[in-house]
Amino acid sequence: MLPPVVKNLLIINGLFFLATITMEQQGVDLVRYLGLHYFESEYFAPYQYITYMFMHGGFTHILFNMFALWMFGASVENYWGPKRFLIYYFVTGIGAALLQTGVNWISISSVHGAIEAYKAMPTPETFMVLANDYFSSFPVNPQFIQQWSLEPTNQQAIAETYNYIQNAMQVVVDVPTVGASGAVFGLLLAFGMLFPNSIIYVYFALPIKAKYFVMIYGAIELYSGFANNAGDNVAHFAHLGGMLFGYFMIKYWKKHQFD
Repeated sequence: MLPPVVKNLLIINGLFFLATITMEQQGVDLVRYLGLHYFESEYFAPYQYITYMFMHGGFTHILFNMFALWMFGASVENYWGPKRFLIYYFVTGIGAALLQTGVNWISISSVHGAIEAYKAMPTPETFMVLANDYFSSFPVNPQFIQQWSLEPTNQQAIAETYNYIQNAMQVVVDVPTVGASGAVFGLLLAFGMLFPNSIIYVYFALPIKAKYFVMIYGAIELYSGFANNAGDNVAHFAHLGGMLFGYFMIKYWKKHQFD
């Protein structure tokens, strides 16, 4: 039988997912309001640090998150009890969002610095370096560059690049973070620390102890986060944030004899 918090979290996530689909059919994008946006975005709101945990990007996304919540969360809640489990879940989920925000801030600050450097010397060459390095998802018309190169001081062309940068940056800061993954990774870490020698069957075949499973998964997320591969839209640092906040919280509880 499912413990109460895990059961209710599964129900709430399912309801949010159904609401997202239903409202989308009515022309309303719930992710815009409830997904976590960067604080420079016009769609940002502080409450999103909580609501983002109940939003998901598709059926596969919510399926895997809810499966992991059931798989690891039930054992952890039965061990800690509902109150401590719920506190841990939200602390790790919010902590995941905070770390992801911090990583986004570092990344976006570097983009702002590159934009200011370009504005100090707006040439076709420096613009293409900026576009290729930071806005590769927004293709630049080659004919525009060819025509501008014939007259590098053309103020209308430079103004068009400023408009391009503004539009591209708006898209970048408006990308939302969604999903319970941060809190789920916190639960994965808790399971590994509380039941280190429990056997987990990876892909239902390969047996591995929970403590090694957590280490391997953490290493993969760390590598993936720094690799920053093109087309990878997974918030790896949010996953790491959930594990990091979970680790310190468990250590704090152990130190103060809150086991």
